[in-house]
Amino acid sequence: MLVDRAGRRYPLDEPRWQGDDGSPLLVEDQPGITRGDVDTRVRSQWRYAAALPLTYDRPVSLGEGCTPLLPLEVDGMTLAVKPEWFNPTASFKDRGTTVMVSTLARQGVTEMLEDSSGNGGSSVAAYAAAAGIRATILAPSSTSAAKIQQSRVHGATVELVPGTRQATADEAVRRSATTFYSSHNWHPFFLQGTKLIAYEIWEDLGFTAPDAVILPAGAGSLVLGCHVGFGELLRSGAITRRPRLLVSQPRNCSPLVSAFAAGAESVSPGEWTPTIAEGTAIAMPVRDREVLAAIRTSGGDMTAVDETDLGPATFELASRGLYAEPTSAAILPAIREFVRRGSLRPGETAVAVLTGTALKAADTIGRLL
Repeated sequence: MLVDRAGRRYPLDEPRWQGDDGSPLLVEDQPGITRGDVDTRVRSQWRYAAALPLTYDRPVSLGEGCTPLLPLEVDGMTLAVKPEWFNPTASFKDRGTTVMVSTLARQGVTEMLEDSSGNGGSSVAAYAAAAGIRATILAPSSTSAAKIQQSRVHGATVELVPGTRQATADEAVRRSATTFYSSHNWHPFFLQGTKLIAYEIWEDLGFTAPDAVILPAGAGSLVLGCHVGFGELLRSGAITRRPRLLVSQPRNCSPLVSAFAAGAESVSPGEWTPTIAEGTAIAMPVRDREVLAAIRTSGGDMTAVDETDLGPATFELASRGLYAEPTSAAILPAIREFVRRGSLRPGETAVAVLTGTALKAADTIGRLL
């Protein structure tokens, strides 16, 4: 069943993106799977399909998941990084989109509306095309041209919205009365896809959990995905402890960090300034309460990264062959800050997720150069 914040329950197979009270929905806790449930014949994240609450005869898949785990040394500390640009549309969003769109296709949805700062929109455009679903993508007018182009090439209708990323989200909600709204920030089955990265990290590490996972966050779907996935692995007995979730946001737009530092349960409205980490520039995350609770449950931490550190971090990773967009590169100064605080300790097993490629932020990289 799906459940809203008030505890009301809804059928899993009903096309629905929010509760009757207007709050976001979550799939009720699942039992999780163990090593024997992994279908090793499948070379995509659908090898963990047994962990999903629905079954799919023909999932809408483009081969997402199974991204590599590479070593990275930061100031003498060895970590692992997971470059998510090996996914079909070059970002982690494909993990959530494949399950979300497979669910929409199963439910008979033929037209969908999405709002995105770029990577989510291009992912939805690709999977909607594969499913034969008509997609309309709303994006901020400041979105990187490469991401907009990708969405249009896949056949989606793209409309640019003046103003902030939040303005785009607000416009999408207004239009949801006429077109089914399948926002990756709202739809509960998007999180069912992103949770599978936890299963993949678990398998990557020889079916063990890391001590910590370092992530960038905007709306926090990757944070929640890790929380849900590792929680299921704990529930099934496949692991004995949760990894700490260590999360960064750009200081220019860091509402979750501010709320976390204040000990608040939710985000308060605030004035934020533009950031080159466009994928994380979300002023009012839909699932703020759940994201903050997830980080605290894991014993994790949050930090805000200065705008002046994003460019150097992007180039430092590039100098090691990792061409990450600034949104992802924020994890590098965040790692150093977490080590300084003692939230991340030498000798621990830590995995940092690089969410998307700089190839899709070519105009931003050009300005930095």
